[in-house]
Amino acid sequence: MRVLSVASECAPLVKTGGLADVAGALPGALAPHGVDMRVLLPGYPSVLEALPETREVLSLGALHGGTARILAADAQGLSLFVLEAPHLYDRGGTIYLDPEGRDWEDNPERFAALCRAGAEIAAGRAGWTPQVVHGHDWQAGFLPYYLSRDGTDVPFVLTIHNIAFPGFADPWRIKWLGLDQADFHSEGVEYWGRVSSLKTGLVWADRITTVSPRYAYELTTPAFGMGFDGLISKRRADLTGILNGIDTDIWDPVRDHAIRRFRGWRTKSAATAALREEMGLPASAGPLAVVISRLTQQKGLDLLLQALPDFLDRGGQLVLLGSGDREMEGAWRAASAAHEGLAVTIGYDETLSHRMMAGGEAVLVPSRFEPCGLTQLYGLRYGAIPVVARVGGLADTVVDANDAGLKSGAATGIVHDPDDAGALSLALDRLVTLYGEVETWTRMVRNAMRHPVGWDVSAGRYVELYRDLSPDP
Repeated sequence: MRVLSVASECAPLVKTGGLADVAGALPGALAPHGVDMRVLLPGYPSVLEALPETREVLSLGALHGGTARILAADAQGLSLFVLEAPHLYDRGGTIYLDPEGRDWEDNPERFAALCRAGAEIAAGRAGWTPQVVHGHDWQAGFLPYYLSRDGTDVPFVLTIHNIAFPGFADPWRIKWLGLDQADFHSEGVEYWGRVSSLKTGLVWADRITTVSPRYAYELTTPAFGMGFDGLISKRRADLTGILNGIDTDIWDPVRDHAIRRFRGWRTKSAATAALREEMGLPASAGPLAVVISRLTQQKGLDLLLQALPDFLDRGGQLVLLGSGDREMEGAWRAASAAHEGLAVTIGYDETLSHRMMAGGEAVLVPSRFEPCGLTQLYGLRYGAIPVVARVGGLADTVVDANDAGLKSGAATGIVHDPDDAGALSLALDRLVTLYGEVETWTRMVRNAMRHPVGWDVSAGRYVELYRDLSPDP
C-alpha cells in the first residue's frame, strides 16, 4: 500500500507542535503493516539543510511567484518529497509567522503550492504513484479539490489535528489559488464570506479523521465545532476518530539519551531531584508538576495562573516550558518572580522537555479543548501523573483517580471539568492529597507507565481505512 502524507511540518526535521510528531511517527508505525508512506514537506531551510542527498523528480516551473521543483530524499528514517520554492519558504520568522509574530500574508499561496505539488505526485508525475493521499489540517485542505479538478482518481483522507485553524484567504485570491469562482458558496469553499482551505478539505475529502474518538464527537457540537459542526455532522458517516500515539523509541525513559539514571518508577525520585537542582527549586515535600505547552488561551494556562497559589501553598512546585501569547508569557514571568516554587522557561527546548517528563511527578494539561494531546501520553510513559481537563483525547487516554478508578486499581491520573479555575484548583488539591498516600501514588505511577501509548492499535485502524478506500494492491 503506497500512501502520500502531506504535512506542513514533520519531526524531527521541522516542528512547532504535535502535528509534526504525528507526521514523523506515522511512516514508521505503518511500515510493519506493509504501508510505504512518503511525506511531502515544504522546503524550509532547516529541512533542506538536513537532507544529505537530494534528486529532482519534477520541475514545476512557475508556482505562485517563482520557480519550484520537487526533490526526493531520505533522512531521519523518512522517505521524503520536498517542495523547493525559496520564494515561498526561505525566510525568517517561523514556518507560519513573520518575525513580528503575525501570519505570513501569503500563507494561502504557500500551502496551496504544497497542495499543488501533492496533486502532481498523486498523478504519477514524480515517478511514484500513491494509492491514497493523506493530508493534515488546513495546510493540505486544497489538495482534494485539485485532485477532483484534475480528474486524478486517488482517494484523499483529511486528518483534523485542530479545527481552530480554518486556513482563511480573501475572496480576491480565488483564481490565484487555482479555485473556481463558481465554487465560492456555502456548500463549497466559502466560510463566513472568506475562502477556507480547511472547509475545502472537509467538503472534497473522501474520508475525514481526527485524532481521538471523543474529539470526533465534539466536532459535531456547536461548543467545539468552531462553526464547522453542521458540515461535519452532515459528513458523520465519513468521520473517524483515531487516537494518536507517540513514538515509543524516541520517548523511552530507559533509553532516553536526554536523561540519566532513569530505570523505571523506582528511580523516578533521582530524576525529580535532578530537575529541581537544574531549575533552582528548593527541596519540597509536595509534588513537582511540569507544564510543556504553547502559551495560548486554548491550553487553559490562564486558569492555571489562578489556581497556582493554593497549589504552591500546599507544598507543590511547578516547572513550566513554553512560548506563545506575549501577554501570557509576561504573566508567567511575573508569577515566577513572585513565587519561589515556580520556575519558568520561555521558549522551547526538546531535550529539556524530556528531562521535565522524567523529573516531573505530575504533568498538567488544563486545556479548554484538546483534539488529542501528546503531552499526557509522554507523562504516562515517564511516570508523570497527568492532571487533565475532561476534553477530547485527554479524556480518552487518562483514567481518573475517582472512587471507581481507585477501587478498581486502574487510575492513571486526575481528570477535571474544563474551563473552570475552581475545578482545576480542586484537581490540584486531589494531586497533593494523593501524592501523600504513598501506596496509592506508587500504584498510579506504575499503572501510568504500563499504559499503552504507542501506535500499534491506531496504526492498524489507519491501514483498515486506507484499504477500504483503495482495496486493490
